[in-house]
Amino acid sequence: LPQLGPHLPPRLTQQPWRLLYGTRRDGFSLRTLYRCGGQPGCPALLLIRDTEGQAFGAFSASTIRCSNGFYGTGETFLFSFSPELKVFRWTGRNNFFVKGDVDLLMVGGGSGRFGLWLDGDLHHGGSHPCETFDNETLSPQEEFCVQDLEVWGLA
Repeated sequence: LPQLGPHLPPRLTQQPWRLLYGTRRDGFSLRTLYRCGGQPGCPALLLIRDTEGQAFGAFSASTIRCSNGFYGTGETFLFSFSPELKVFRWTGRNNFFVKGDVDLLMVGGGSGRFGLWLDGDLHHGGSHPCETFDNETLSPQEEFCVQDLEVWGLA
């Protein structure tokens, strides 16, 4: 987490973070992730390690939750460590920040492509360049298998 510090909104840089959800501790379930996701309006850091050992994720200025439409703000960003940190910030081209339902969590979008998506059992996901963040594919392959996933929130 320390490498991400400088990229977070200034109001959050001195805040303590705690693990809200982790697949090792809480099992693989998007529903459980939503349930453990923290207080409404609390920022969240989603960290993923895939089965190829690549680490990447997303920062959301608001809690990761079930929603009818996209939510979030321009503070949302995607990142990957490959091997050094790369951060992909909001382009201003659309407002497709975060959207979640019981079967799918999406971060970033446009033209039917999602910057990052995860399925309902959190075992599979994908990453594509998208208009929201103009990101590279975060994982080595456009579709990946999740080894570990964590959501961190403010303590």
